Amino acid sequence: MTTTSRKFQSLAHWGAFTAHVEDGRLVSVSPFAGDAQPNDLIDAWPEMVYAENRIRRPSIRRGWLETVGRGLPHPGFGRGDDTFVEVSWDEALGHVQRELERVRSQYGNPSIFGGSYGWSSAGRLHHARTLVHRFLATIGGCTGQVTNYSYGAAMRLLPHVLGDMAAVAGPVTDWPAILENCERFVAFGGIAGKNWKIHSGGGGLHPYGGWMDKAAQSGVSFVNISPLKTDTANVIEAEWIPIRPGTDMALILATAWLVHAHGKTDMDFVNRYCVGFDRFLAYLQGAEDGIVKDPAWASAITGLSVEAITGFAESLFDRRVLLTAAWSLQRAENGEQPYWGLVALAAMLGQIGLPGGGVAFGYGSMNGMGAPLYDLPISGMSVPKVPGELKIPVARIADLLLRPGEPCEFDGKSFPYPDTRLVYWAGGNPFHHHQDLFRLREAFQRPDTIVVHEPWWTATARHADIVLPATTPLERNDIGGSSRDPYLFAMQKAIEPVGEARGDFEIFSALADRMGVGAAFHENRSEEEWLRVIYGRFASKMAERGFNPPDFDAFWEAGHVRIPDPEGGFNLYEPFREDPVAHPLATPSGKVEIYSETVAGFGYSECPGLPVWREPTEWLGSELAERYPLHMISNQPEDKLHGQMDASAPSRRNKVRDRTGLVMNPADAAARGLADGDVVRVFNDRGLCLAGLRISELIMPGVVCLPTGATFNPISDGAGGLIENHGNPNALTKDIGTSRLGQGPSAQTCLVEVARHEQEAVPITVLAQPPIEAAA
Repeated sequence: MTTTSRKFQSLAHWGAFTAHVEDGRLVSVSPFAGDAQPNDLIDAWPEMVYAENRIRRPSIRRGWLETVGRGLPHPGFGRGDDTFVEVSWDEALGHVQRELERVRSQYGNPSIFGGSYGWSSAGRLHHARTLVHRFLATIGGCTGQVTNYSYGAAMRLLPHVLGDMAAVAGPVTDWPAILENCERFVAFGGIAGKNWKIHSGGGGLHPYGGWMDKAAQSGVSFVNISPLKTDTANVIEAEWIPIRPGTDMALILATAWLVHAHGKTDMDFVNRYCVGFDRFLAYLQGAEDGIVKDPAWASAITGLSVEAITGFAESLFDRRVLLTAAWSLQRAENGEQPYWGLVALAAMLGQIGLPGGGVAFGYGSMNGMGAPLYDLPISGMSVPKVPGELKIPVARIADLLLRPGEPCEFDGKSFPYPDTRLVYWAGGNPFHHHQDLFRLREAFQRPDTIVVHEPWWTATARHADIVLPATTPLERNDIGGSSRDPYLFAMQKAIEPVGEARGDFEIFSALADRMGVGAAFHENRSEEEWLRVIYGRFASKMAERGFNPPDFDAFWEAGHVRIPDPEGGFNLYEPFREDPVAHPLATPSGKVEIYSETVAGFGYSECPGLPVWREPTEWLGSELAERYPLHMISNQPEDKLHGQMDASAPSRRNKVRDRTGLVMNPADAAARGLADGDVVRVFNDRGLCLAGLRISELIMPGVVCLPTGATFNPISDGAGGLIENHGNPNALTKDIGTSRLGQGPSAQTCLVEVARHEQEAVPITVLAQPPIEAAA
């Protein structure tokens, strides 16, 4: 019998690859030939496309069918524990249509919440966040979301201080400029190599290893200020300053105090390029609160010695310095403050806008940060603006559902949360990203109806009512790429959809047609016609730059096109440095706002008009540490993207006793009588989860690290409560905003205790399917 073999180009957030198909079945993948250091996470694709937890048919929760589906009130419980019933697409779409029309007519469009997040698929046409909001806009709008979980606090702070989000979202000063000019690279939260496996939008290159190899041979001195020594690449001999989590701002302030005390403040820069330094200096010197922010003060907070703080500050004098922080640093209570403090410190040192110097964030947070400025011009469908449409901060979803009518204060504004009756979620998994998942589970019981598009039975799908099976990128055609990468990729359909899965574009087009708004949504264009439009826009913009890419058919046949490399290094805010009058910042003053009259005018005591130390409610210096003496960091996993592909072999191999590995210092383990490989109970007042123990000297005492990504698996504790069984740290993290300014997530503000789990561990069940009944 002859085997038919074919190859297809595709793309994911963890890299480009070739799909190898035999007789219509995906059998293997191979990395993109142009990637010198490809990501091995692509190897999970053949397993995951056919995984046991694929959603194969439209499914409706039994309890919803018997209540809301029959016109009865929603009982307020059952999501996450119920059986699902498989139905036809026509029946499923009929229920969705009727619920959308009922909620719109009875409660208004603000009672529909359009939930999504940007990590669903690398493709630009089948971009779920765009599609769900475009569809809901065509029927009158919804309550939506702004900011993100990655750097949401900075998204609101930095425009007030620097005029835009470039310092956190990019483009940031690139590695060629850094390695040529920088002398001291200071990384609060490190520059973890594991995060460079992932690239929003997908990319053809993974250059981190190459840049780090060059960095190791350069004259740049690196500093890793983090509780984890592993937060820098192994090839770099970085100085490690282990600091108490949540206290970075105290070190920044003491450093700023020392800079000025030693006469090292660049007053020419401060006077010409900044406003508000006098107020900040008064704060450093204790003019109002009587507290001098000197090394002795910071030592008591950070756990660092006075000598260590002084030595660190002096290492920044009279040299080219780049100050940076990982995105995770602002994912904490008062998370805006260390970012604002680093901007102020960089200004005092006179470094902003200099080649290879200044301040920028996120170098170790995602692949492509610090890459040359390619600015690949690619965009998909647009989302029409709906006048007056409300958008809540993305990390306030539980508050939205639990507190209808109560106020949300956000970036100088205040608005009541609407009464949410229907949640339509396509793309993303809040039961990965959100904090205090038991609270989120309670919040998900509130709406009348929850609709979810998903390829797999994630925790979010399990907490939904109507689940529509979505295709993976390998089961549809698309175009993908990233502004931080030189490649545009054809994402070629390699296999037929598994089961009855449909693409998000196809699903929303069918719903739009049923509701009489089809032309407004899909504009009477097919998938292929939209891809030609998207490519045509790209080609036109590149032609304006003097580069003429091949026509669409040639591009699709080749599988990719590479745009030219940019010339020279890129230095953030260099034009402003050269001429602040001709190139002012987009702040009210046109300058760096060390003190912001705008922010001060909001009246937020926790986030006043200048960078300050505010003690978090949970840290190792708080009274709560007597009960919960370990500070838990919940960083990104190294074996998957967020919670995606958790059921795959790479993810399973990295678990300890089938659970996420909790990293703990040997001294802390010995004090609790724990051994490597134990199943342990990690707990606080918000909840309890089980994890597998990893003992390591590469984490400071008093701190544990439980990476995110385990599929949320609540089970009974036998006494009427719930235990998270899989090692998901967000069962324990605190669901509060960073401040009223940014309202970002505060995952890194979390104290816990750890003990051995003495009972026999219950098997993990969430990597398979939930109970499913065939349609009658």
